[in-house]
Amino acid sequence: MENYMICHCMQVTYADVENALHRETRFENVESAFEDVQKITHCSTGCGGCHDKILDVISQIMSK
Repeated sequence: MENYMICHCMQVTYADVENALHRETRFENVESAFEDVQKITHCSTGCGGCHDKILDVISQIMSK
């Protein structure tokens, strides 16, 4: 998949989210994965406009 910017405020890309997910061993659900990705990348801590996009990307990556 092509790399693209998801969180413009914190300059977080698809690859950044994917890398953050791969650091973790397992996730119980998308919400807990989001919290972990947020801690690592600081995505969705600025304006919050990317929240749904981040959740969608996490769902895509987790379903692979």
